[in-house]
Amino acid sequence: MGIDYGHVRIGIALSDPSHTIARPYEVIANNENTFAEINKIIQKESVCLIVLGLPLNLSGEYTQKTREVQTFADILAQETSLPIEFLDERYTSAEAIDVARQYGMNERQARGKLDKIAAAIILSQFLKKQSKVE
Repeated sequence: MGIDYGHVRIGIALSDPSHTIARPYEVIANNENTFAEINKIIQKESVCLIVLGLPLNLSGEYTQKTREVQTFADILAQETSLPIEFLDERYTSAEAIDVARQYGMNERQARGKLDKIAAAIILSQFLKKQSKVE
């Protein structure tokens, strides 16, 4: 499972059973039900690992948003008992906008989909990285 964390919305992506292809899955609200929603997806889709986008600044340094994501990850690890991997998510939002445009979406049409597209990009980058290691 790939996650693009946002203060308001959280994008979710999943891989295929062979762990080679990432696809956008869902956007959920970041609220008191977030972890219950994530756990439902984990159970339904038999998720075994979470890849969480880590927002760094352009120099690769931690920011306030990085610390916010790390706090979210700590709670997520407790709530799901799944291993969590981090992946540098710099430029994924811009890539998500490009993908949406390639599919002919204007800004208004893409608004609710960008978070799950970004999550799919994060997960796809992780899967590519893993396939090179093996």
